[in-house]
Amino acid sequence: MQRDDDQFQAFVEDGCGRCSLYKTDRCKAVRWRPLIEALRSVVLACGLNEEFKWSQPCYTLGGKNVLIVSAMKDYAFISFFKGVLLSDEQKKLVQPGERSAEARQLRYTELENIQKETALIEALVKEAMLVEEQGLKPYVKRTEEELPDELHIAFADDPAFEAAFFALTPGRQRGYLIHFNDAKQSKTRRDRIEKHRSNILQGLGMHDAYKRRK
Repeated sequence: MQRDDDQFQAFVEDGCGRCSLYKTDRCKAVRWRPLIEALRSVVLACGLNEEFKWSQPCYTLGGKNVLIVSAMKDYAFISFFKGVLLSDEQKKLVQPGERSAEARQLRYTELENIQKETALIEALVKEAMLVEEQGLKPYVKRTEEELPDELHIAFADDPAFEAAFFALTPGRQRGYLIHFNDAKQSKTRRDRIEKHRSNILQGLGMHDAYKRRK
């Protein structure tokens, strides 16, 4: 198990830095700090490694992403990258969005509920670790537009990127695929994928990214 106490401390004291609430008491990470710290403790006790990706604490096994601990405006959460594969006998996992194909979340607003459900959280984390160890992959309904080989390779190298892409609306997926497939050369397709990787991970479509720049 590895941990990054310095980056985690900065995260819960200042936030992730991705919005205007950074370093204010209205920041989601700052507001939900006690719950984020409690969830982190449970996760680390299960033996996952702590890294920081997308400016958030991400927990990995053998270099593969297993879960993220973070917060939204109304709750702190654990997000399992392959949560759809977890048994969830107590029906605690929540689908982040109606088009989220793979990820599932545990959400909390009260510290005492985390404390009451520590055993449940541990069981789900360990099941998620087993899913990763066994190399299991969720079935994801593919978009009708053809996926270029370069995108398949990018997905194989980064499961989180694949999950983010298929969490996009079909229209956003299609917009990216048309743009990627329009390139005649493999290198150009790779360059386009890398150029838009960050926006895809943030759930943005091509036009959304343009509007943000404006």
